[in-house]
This record gives sequence, structure tokens and C-alpha cells, in this order.
Amino acid sequence: MTETIHIGSNVLQELPILLQNRAFSKVVVLVDEHTLHHCYPLLKPHLPEHDLIQVKSGEEHKTLQTCEHIWQRMTELHLDRWSVLVNLGGGVIGDMGGFCAAVFKRGIFFVQVPTTLLAQVDASVGGKTGVDFHGLKNHIGTYEEPQAVFINPAFLQTLPHRQLKSGYAEIIKHWLIADAEAFKEQRHIGLFTEDWEGLIRHSVNIKAEVVEKDPLEGGYRKVLNFGHTVGHAVESYLMDQPGRELLHGEAIAVGMLCEAWLSVKHELLTQEELDRIETFIVSIYEKVQLSEQDIQRMSQLALQDKKNTRSTINCTLLQGIGKAVYDQPVTLQEIQASLRYYQLL
Repeated sequence: MTETIHIGSNVLQELPILLQNRAFSKVVVLVDEHTLHHCYPLLKPHLPEHDLIQVKSGEEHKTLQTCEHIWQRMTELHLDRWSVLVNLGGGVIGDMGGFCAAVFKRGIFFVQVPTTLLAQVDASVGGKTGVDFHGLKNHIGTYEEPQAVFINPAFLQTLPHRQLKSGYAEIIKHWLIADAEAFKEQRHIGLFTEDWEGLIRHSVNIKAEVVEKDPLEGGYRKVLNFGHTVGHAVESYLMDQPGRELLHGEAIAVGMLCEAWLSVKHELLTQEELDRIETFIVSIYEKVQLSEQDIQRMSQLALQDKKNTRSTINCTLLQGIGKAVYDQPVTLQEIQASLRYYQLL
């Protein structure tokens, strides 16, 4: 997998080589209003003749309705099975564009050009594609690897600080599940780092190594879901609360705190390790205020988590900092207790 992931300030110059060597019949770029304005001008000089498909930005537009628009435009542009879709954007564009390409005419080629930190270290790597359905995160999707991923850290300069923090949550997650030494070193630096390319490479390598061992998430790949059982429930619930919506990484930060606490309750993590994790994450992410009614309702969404088997909620927990264990059964009451604990931080 890593041979198809290109990282660096000059990677966009490698894109036309791929496009020319594969001799694609048509090239189409998927953008939203933000990437069209801020990122497309950096990409355009490296593209052959191409067309654009534009969608609205935001998780609320990551739906089958938006997919219908994309498929309609693909049809109008007469894309055949030798066409390629270049997804220029964050996680929403990458997930949704990959899904649309994977099922259009039973599959056309696609390339990921992630423009947010979240997409660069997580969403663009691993071949997961999908859309939300009736408020449930990535409820419909498939596994399909892109032809290549081109990660240019320069795109991070176009991001608001909140978006940068959102992506940083996935970097923290990768340290907590796979690299205790990196967590120890980097928690004293945090967002003040001057080496984003180095952090991206390290994080991508961790995820790529996990995915190569278990591409279709039959087992080991589930370690990447640390923070996501609770985090997705929080994100999905607040998605329908105007003015309270969270970015993905912000919700995962909540989820990591809750699931680290659950790890202590399951006697997998020490209280001292939990304290270190809490101190670091709380120093970066603002507290999300949740009422008891919020907790009751959002916890129910954990019952829809894709990792569950029958009525059992399967969680990924920490067996010490730097090691994750998957398929750990937790109860609905434990999910609720973890969210109440979070409120006390």
C-alpha cells in the first residue's frame, strides 16, 4: 500500500505521470466550494484536459442525495470504466468520491488528493469509502483502494485552526494505539510542531501497516477504531443539533477520553496512563457540554456501530498507551457512564 501513497511538497508533480501512464479516457475532479477556491489552483497546472464536478461542503451533504448528483454529472460527462475521478478535498470528498467511483458502472478508477490534515492521516488511507445514512456515520459504503494518494502538506496552510485540530485527533489516536514513545515525545510539543510532514508520514505509516495486515477489517484493523464507538455516537447525535455540530476529530477526542476511561474500568489501562492522556487531550480540545438527556439519546446510537455483533457493543480499548485491543464488549450503561465521566473533566 505505501508504494501508492506519495507524501511531500512536490508530489503534485507526480500526478500527471500516473495519469499519462494509465492513459485514462477521461479525467474528472471532484471539489467543493472551498477546495475549488483554495486548492484547485494548486492542482490545475498538473492536470491534463479535465472536467469538474462540484458539491457542497460539510458532513451534512455526505449523503446518497449528493451521490445522485455526482452520478448524474458522471453520466452527463459520458464517463466510461477507463475514466478516473480525482477527489480533491477532505474526508467528506474522499469518502463520498471514492464510494461514487467504486459503484459507478461497477467501478471506475479514482485518486485521492486530501487537503485536510484529517484526510491526509486517516480518511485517504485504507480504502474505506462511504456516506452517512439517516444520521448514521458511514452507514453505507465499500472497501476500494484508490489508484494512488497524493499528500501535499502545503494544503494545510489553507485550513482554519479548528480543522487542523480536528485532524490532529487522529494523529493522537495512532500514537495511543501503536507508538507510546511518539506520544511521550509529542505531547510536550502538541500543535506547535514545525514538522507536519514528518507527523503525517509517521501517522500514515502506522495506519498503512495496520491496513496491510487486515484490509477488510476482519479483526486486527479494528484497533484503528479506538475512540470511534463513543465518538461516532457523539458526532452523529450532534449532527442534528443546529449550532452544536462537531468536526469528526473533535468528536473522536471525546470518544478517546471516554474509551480510555473504559479501558481503566476494564483493568487494561492504569489510572496514571489515563491521567496523561486526559491532560494532553483536554489541553487541546474544548469541553463539549452534554446534558443527561443528550447522554441517554446519543448512547443509543452506539447500538448501530458497525463493529457490533448482534446486540453486543464491541469497543476498541487501550491495553496501556501504545497498544490497542479490539472486540472488547461494553454495555450501553458503560457507554453512558463514560460520557458522564467526561462531563466531570
